[in-house]
Amino acid sequence: MSAITLIKPLEQHLPSYVSALQKGWSPDNLSPEAAEEELAKIAEDSAAYLDSLDDPDARGGPVRLPDGSLVPRLPGLRRFIWDGGFCGFIGFRWQEKTSELPPHVLGHVGFGIVPWKRGNGYAKQALRAILPIARQKGLCHIELTTTPDNVASQRVVLACGGELIERFELPAAFGVGEALRFRIPLDDA
Repeated sequence: MSAITLIKPLEQHLPSYVSALQKGWSPDNLSPEAAEEELAKIAEDSAAYLDSLDDPDARGGPVRLPDGSLVPRLPGLRRFIWDGGFCGFIGFRWQEKTSELPPHVLGHVGFGIVPWKRGNGYAKQALRAILPIARQKGLCHIELTTTPDNVASQRVVLACGGELIERFELPAAFGVGEALRFRIPLDDA
């Protein structure tokens, strides 16, 4: 298994990320158009784009859900998964002093690996690397959600100590369908 690092994206990392977006990879599996939106933000002001990826004080303004509604932003950060080139991303969001999330936030962590680098254990490595950061924020657990047919993500979460805690119907803002919620306790992170 090749090793990856989580990096805070800098200007020199953007060409590799832009290339992935141009190949059709989207950083948001609920919004395929997110790739075009990311490219537009980078083209408009790459420095502002990079600054927006770390928002520990939730100053970035509201977040638009798939149904178009706006909800308050949580503190968060995004890291590139890097093996010498862009492999994917992992995002982490939280509320101060609690492991709980508002109903419009489906999980603390989201991740995605570009198709041409899947199968290398990168998602597991990235998720394991985020766990100490979550613990530093005072969380006692993190939650992640996935669809029942996303077996690859389920395997990643289970390999990192996750336990299935519920099957649920997606909130209306996210469309229709069933989802699975996993929890990873942080006492072993």
